[in-house]
Amino acid sequence: MSGFSNKPKILRGAFVEYGLSIPPLFVVFQFNPVELGRSRSISFSPPNEGAGGADGTDGGGGKSKELSLRDFHKRYSLKEVQKNQQVTVEEESIKFDIRLDATDNMNDGGLIARKFGIAPELSALEMMVHPKEESILGSFLGPPGGYSFTRGANPPMVLFIWGIKRVLPVNINSLDIKETEFSTWLNPIRAEVGVSLTVVEGKNAPYKYSKVMKEAMAVLNLANIAKIATIAIPG
Repeated sequence: MSGFSNKPKILRGAFVEYGLSIPPLFVVFQFNPVELGRSRSISFSPPNEGAGGADGTDGGGGKSKELSLRDFHKRYSLKEVQKNQQVTVEEESIKFDIRLDATDNMNDGGLIARKFGIAPELSALEMMVHPKEESILGSFLGPPGGYSFTRGANPPMVLFIWGIKRVLPVNINSLDIKETEFSTWLNPIRAEVGVSLTVVEGKNAPYKYSKVMKEAMAVLNLANIAKIATIAIPG
């Protein structure tokens, strides 16, 4: 018996098309990214486009002169500021690099890898940013049963799956593909792909599931509540 029987199973990240269409699109990451960059922009402004009072008046019923956000903060308590300042929260952005390598599959005798390298995986990624109505295969074969969730001039909706806690619908903003090695038939054997995503937040089921999981993780953080005694909070 070889290997380690207790070796943990490694979950793979993936892109999976949401809905059924021709051709179906999915890419399971051969190697999980070593880094995942996530960002969210939040902007703040005074209430009512710069009105001076927290209620949008000057206290006498008339409109006040415009205030900077800093001046608005100076006038009111923290509770009033929190309640009345205007907040715009942008959707989350995610960036990471995908590494693809056909060498192992070629050495193991994989027929597709030997003939085409990583071209199938790269092509599936690229098809995720093309409108499905431009699919030549789809126009010939048609959707199964004459039905498809993915129609129109927009690219398909894609789910970014990263473990059991994150199943996020995303728009792919950019693919930065760098092919670094080729076969004798000039098929790519190795490549790095820089990916930029925007999470599609809202009432859709995948995002709601991921949001519930995030809230559950925040609840688990209560296990660290004793640490709050080690910080000084002024009265």
